[in-house]
Amino acid sequence: MQAIEQFKEQVCAAAANKRALRIRGGGTKDWYGQALDGEILDTRTHTGIVDYEPTELVITARCGTPLAEIEAVLAERNQMLAFEPPHFGAGATFGGAIAAGLSGPRRANSGAARDFVLGATIMDGKGEVLRFGGQVMKNVAGYDVSRLMAGSLGTLGLLLDLSVKVLPRAFRETTLRFDISEIEALRKLNEWGGQPLPISASCWTGGELTLRLSGAQAAVDAAVKSLGGQVVEDADPFWASLREQQHAFFAGETALWRLSVPSTTGAIVLGGAQLIEWGGAQRWLRADSDEASAQAIRATAAACGGHATLFRGGDKRVGVFQPLAPAVAKIHARLKAAFDPAHIFNPGRMY
Repeated sequence: MQAIEQFKEQVCAAAANKRALRIRGGGTKDWYGQALDGEILDTRTHTGIVDYEPTELVITARCGTPLAEIEAVLAERNQMLAFEPPHFGAGATFGGAIAAGLSGPRRANSGAARDFVLGATIMDGKGEVLRFGGQVMKNVAGYDVSRLMAGSLGTLGLLLDLSVKVLPRAFRETTLRFDISEIEALRKLNEWGGQPLPISASCWTGGELTLRLSGAQAAVDAAVKSLGGQVVEDADPFWASLREQQHAFFAGETALWRLSVPSTTGAIVLGGAQLIEWGGAQRWLRADSDEASAQAIRATAAACGGHATLFRGGDKRVGVFQPLAPAVAKIHARLKAAFDPAHIFNPGRMY
């Protein structure tokens, strides 16, 4: 295709001149990660759904395809991207969603973005087109390489086409709300997590626990009767505000930290307001981002068996992502050298 030839020309020229390229779709996640650098390589010229097999629960699309377009096509067949990728703006693209690797409220119960990637076609730092994986879950050859692209923020290569697994929408969804303390909410979430309940999302903040139930009508009705709580009418806007970080908790200029910890972790006291998702496994924290605060937050997360990311705002000089262990850092460096030997793709975006 013409777009791919243009990409190749730009990549080869950048590699020859040792010039950085900034891979960019709609730019809705430009704030995520470390500093932006390089000449923009705009993916939006490579757009369109290549293949969609509703009966096989697989969709293949080009990187510049609007995320909203893909979700609309899936909705027509009562299907969805089960990891609920956040858009963070009207221009979000399919490739950008996978490159960012971010997942929404349903992640704890359905899986993360990388879990749904079946195959990927990428362009490496030498302008060569490489294909990994396929369109079925049982395809093993190159499967892990495809998933490696999820969350890489474009530092390993230019995503061209992606095949992902989709899931049917739930027959029924109901949202419940409970007035409950943080400690009690965490206890309940872990207790419920060990039961056959159709929980598809959870959120605790400001003394309120909100729970979404999704599934067959009989299963949801039985869970509502068992759990109690107050039924929230028309709860879709609430979950959308959580996914897109438009909920009141996310307003303001204070730095936003994302802590990923085991769901069984108890209350974490760090002196800032918190919002808890994913059954306790994801903790959003509003707190300072100076060196001392960053060290304290990361040390606390590590002590719990997790890690902390300076997700939005704050002083990025403390590092957006948790520092890698030396052995893991070497693996990252070798992967970067293999896919992008001239180091032209999104340099410094992650570390």
